[in-house]
Amino acid sequence: MSSEFITLFMFATMMLLLLTGQRVFGVVGFVGTAAALWLWGEGSFEMPFNASFQVLNWYPLITVPFFVFMGYMMSESGIASNLYRMFHVWFGPINGGLALGTIGLMVLISCMNGLSVAGMAIGATIALPELLRRGYSKVMVTGVVQAGSSLGILIPPSVVLVLYAMIARQPVLQLWLAGILPGLMMAAIFAIYIYLRCRLNPELGPALSEEELAEITWGEKISLLCEGLMPLAIFGIMMGMFLTGTTSLVESSAVGALLTVIGALIERKLSWKVMEVSLRNTLSVTCMFLWLILAALCFSAVYDGLGAVKAIESLLVSTWSFDPWTILIIMLISFIVMGAFLDDTAMLVIVAPLYIPLVIKLGFNPIWFGVLYTVTCQIAYITPPFGYNLFLMRAMAPPEITLMDIYRSIVPFFFLMVISLIILIVFPQITLWLPELYAGR
Repeated sequence: MSSEFITLFMFATMMLLLLTGQRVFGVVGFVGTAAALWLWGEGSFEMPFNASFQVLNWYPLITVPFFVFMGYMMSESGIASNLYRMFHVWFGPINGGLALGTIGLMVLISCMNGLSVAGMAIGATIALPELLRRGYSKVMVTGVVQAGSSLGILIPPSVVLVLYAMIARQPVLQLWLAGILPGLMMAAIFAIYIYLRCRLNPELGPALSEEELAEITWGEKISLLCEGLMPLAIFGIMMGMFLTGTTSLVESSAVGALLTVIGALIERKLSWKVMEVSLRNTLSVTCMFLWLILAALCFSAVYDGLGAVKAIESLLVSTWSFDPWTILIIMLISFIVMGAFLDDTAMLVIVAPLYIPLVIKLGFNPIWFGVLYTVTCQIAYITPPFGYNLFLMRAMAPPEITLMDIYRSIVPFFFLMVISLIILIVFPQITLWLPELYAGR
């Protein structure tokens, strides 16, 4: 039986089981284990156990619960509200200023959490109602929240890049450093678009009235600036200690979690309820993440044993005679297409065992490819029919925002993300400059 047929059968089985609504890690792990038993007999049953030992020995995974906890603590304690109030006061005087502030809010949330869902929850519950109340276009601001929240999976500490690092066997720090400039570049592109659009059509994003501006004193502005920049200070201390060699990566994540708790305590917003909800959510996300990694490693072990990677390489390079750049574009397009139906983790777990070895074989940098993959995930998050952020927005948005409004809102941001992806492909140094600078220090 050929490896191509087995690969096709495994993919078809996986997609069929996913359509039944089963959890991704359960489907991927089951298909990987069942295929191993089918192909090699009882001895292959040890594959999942060997994968679990790989996970236990990969210390950077310990950072995941700490970073996830930081995001939930900031959200549940209300520190995120201070952030938005800061942007509200400082950016409000210009047209589209609150929408620009929302992008800034999303960037800072990303620096604390590494998940898209945290930014979406904060943006939809804190920023969106205020923007609508101020007369902003509901179509524009709905797109702002969805696109801005997607930055959480690119700007460190991105949990998606941690999963990619585990599967691709690449250093997570290099991937995080690689995601900084592309993430900030995308945020700047979004901000420029919002500013120009509101400058040309002020009705889309009216500035604060003169009466409201008169009520805001400079003392209040400075006070809000100090409170709002607390999360950025926490992130700066955490990463500064790590980059200077004072702490390891795991120790830095623990420092960040501790500083977040201290920050909530200083703001007098720490309670047993806040701590309990944050810990419960952290446990839920972390367990799901670990199960996904176990399933991915088991699944990829089957591919390694089959030699399917060599079969795909032979098909694309030898049989069809595609050049490396054409193959890269095909990979990225397939990510966007699959992402319209699957979430980012399922997509990575399914195709990473095939794509990553081929990327390295073709001479591309796997760190660079990891960032390109993450950007395609961001595009997939807002692509109908099943974009992840589309459904989150539908569940969290006020009643006056319809599903059609949500779909219309993402059109300009879809093209802005595609433009960003093209820029990163044409100019790989945007991605690789920081990792190379750190490696050569």
